[in-house]
Amino acid sequence: MEKDSELLEGWLRARSIARGLPQPVPDRGGLRVDTGTPDEHCRYVYAGPAQAIQELAHSLTAPNILIKMCGPDHQLLALVPPRWQLQPGAYLMTYDGWSSPVPSVPMGYRLQVVTEGSTTTARIFADDDSAAASGHAVEHGGVFVYDRIATEPAHQHQGLGAAVMAALGTAQRSKAAQRVLVATEAGRALYSTLGWKVRSHYATVAIKPPF
Repeated sequence: MEKDSELLEGWLRARSIARGLPQPVPDRGGLRVDTGTPDEHCRYVYAGPAQAIQELAHSLTAPNILIKMCGPDHQLLALVPPRWQLQPGAYLMTYDGWSSPVPSVPMGYRLQVVTEGSTTTARIFADDDSAAASGHAVEHGGVFVYDRIATEPAHQHQGLGAAVMAALGTAQRSKAAQRVLVATEAGRALYSTLGWKVRSHYATVAIKPPF
């Protein structure tokens, strides 16, 4: 649990850098990130089931706050009162190793890689200069985090997601940095083909919106 907690905190800190968010702070036995968007005021993140989650969930009544936990959906749902509902599940994934294949894109596409500060961004454009795929990466505190890897619907199944991952991997400087990401169900399928392993389910609950 302690090792997973360190990994989760490292991912969360690097992710906050990649997204221009405040760094997470200890709160209610977990870590709180003040995301400050119209749909999400903040999120509380936990490395596993804890009594603190139950206490937090019972104390909150306002919408637009998320509770996230490493573990299966049913474990998190069992800790919160009925006004909370499950959100789409995800997976904390890691990759052993640090080398990456040489980035390559199919004919009709071009790749752009830019590093600003700690964040590297890879973008793939179609011949008409429309955005086809993109992703971001940050190396910080012993982890190398991949974030917001996405391919536009019209350009899927062309290998662009793998090309973005390969391009971002070239930005890693420390061989000791652990590669980590959080994937959706669809993302998990892609990353598994690239050698990534599921470390944990990553469950999320939010208060049901008022009717």
